[in-house]
Formats: sequence, C-alpha cells, structure tokens
Amino acid sequence: MPATVPADTRVGHIHLKVTDLDRAIAFYSDVLGFTLTQRYGDQAAFLSAGGYHHHIGLNTWHSRGAGPAPERAAGLYHVAFLFPDRASLGAALNRVLDHGTPLDGAADHGVSEAVYFRDPDGNGIELYRDRAEAEWPRDPDGTIAMINQPLDVDALRAEGAA
Repeated sequence: MPATVPADTRVGHIHLKVTDLDRAIAFYSDVLGFTLTQRYGDQAAFLSAGGYHHHIGLNTWHSRGAGPAPERAAGLYHVAFLFPDRASLGAALNRVLDHGTPLDGAADHGVSEAVYFRDPDGNGIELYRDRAEAEWPRDPDGTIAMINQPLDVDALRAEGAA
C-alpha cells in the first residue's frame, strides 16, 4: 500500500540559501511584502505573512558571497506563494515589475493564474492565485485538465492597481 499524508498537510516554510542577507530581506519584505519576524545577525532571517512565525527562511551559512546555483543542476526549481485573490496577486505583480524584476513567464493554468521570476540570488519564484474548484477545467471523467495558456498580465496588473 502506498504511503499517504493527511489531506490537510501543507508546506510550512521554505529556507533559501542567499549570498547577501540584507539584499534578500529587502526583496522579500519591500517587494514581495513579507514581514521580518526574526534575524540572526548577518547569517539568517525569517519572514512571514499574517503573523505566522515564518514562511521564509533566508541564510548565508554556505552561500555568503557565492554566485547563483547552476541552472543545469539538481535543486529547487521554484517556490510558489499562493495569494488569496486576483487583486492581491495583481498588486504583488505590480510591486515586482515596479522594482525592475523581469518576468520569466506568466500562465493561465485553468486551475490557477501564475507569474514567474527570479529573486536577486536567482531562486525561482512563482506568485499565483487559485480559481474556485468549481471553475477548474475537467476531463469528461472528472479528472483535472490543467492547461498552459498565456496570462493577460496587463489585466492582472490593472486589477492589482484598483
């Protein structure tokens, strides 16, 4: 019998290696909007949303001053942050683009809308919002039929500016 986890299991936090702690804190707090909850000198910091102890850990233990991880190597592809609605996703997208961070892509997956970019250390970031489950595309047998279509970034930005 295959192993299973409880249905309400969630990813609790991510911990990223960064080269410059102050720069990483500024990006994750000033651009993405997370709140700094704790800092350990110039070695580590923790940030969160909504008063949680931490959703993001940043550290320089093995990476201070190093370059980004090679693209063609095993490791984290991206971390995804789920936003509660389209307006908050659009507002975050506006902050990212206003910061001068280029997008790697933007997609409508049918079940969700997502934008992709990199943090200052080259770590892949996805910001997304889920559609209501009743709106998810499904095959005739009821299985989810995700798609990969272009996302109207301008419309999303406009909703975030409202």
